[in-house]
Amino acid sequence: MQTANTKIKNLNIIKHPVIGENLAILRDKNQSFQYFRLAAKKITQILMYEASKNLPTMEKEVQTPLETTVTNVISDGIEIIVSPILRAGLVFEETVLELMPMAKIFHIGMYRNEETLKPVWYYNKLPEKLNCPEKTFVYITDPMLATGGSLYDAINLFIQKNVPPSQIKAVCIISAPEGIEHIHSQFSDVEIISAALDRSLNEKGYILPGLGDAGDRIFNTL
Repeated sequence: MQTANTKIKNLNIIKHPVIGENLAILRDKNQSFQYFRLAAKKITQILMYEASKNLPTMEKEVQTPLETTVTNVISDGIEIIVSPILRAGLVFEETVLELMPMAKIFHIGMYRNEETLKPVWYYNKLPEKLNCPEKTFVYITDPMLATGGSLYDAINLFIQKNVPPSQIKAVCIISAPEGIEHIHSQFSDVEIISAALDRSLNEKGYILPGLGDAGDRIFNTL
């Protein structure tokens, strides 16, 4: 699969016809939650393909029906961690388990205080210590990068566990300039991979033009 990408200083906006088609579905306020969820999954597949390009590989000998050959596979000397930010980040989980069944899934729970727009922690499934931080590759998933508060705290959690920033990726469907600036003000080596870069935030911290509340639309709780 080939994608035409926009890449500027660890910001990777993926341009692809399938993404464009499904973004239109996500943005449409009249779409049912079933179609919204399916469109989101299609986008997450492309985003996770792109995000996982940084995984190191090794050669493996394989016996085909005709002869022995050598192919490149994901290195078995690394640890892959995917941390969906609850609850909307769960939309990536099925895709991750299909693409990388060896990945460890550690959920992170935060909600946004609607007055301060700051994240409030309520769940953290990460272990106290990682087995080998320098060989750990992390993907933090959240459909919406708005103010960046939740993502900032999630990244910082892995930085404190000594994972190199260059091995942490934030994977989002829609991003706002304010959130990207907030993340890169402290974590400039963390790559942000997104399907769209929208215009701005409104006074309530929602992305414009955006798609509304991703969690409510995914889980049909409007």
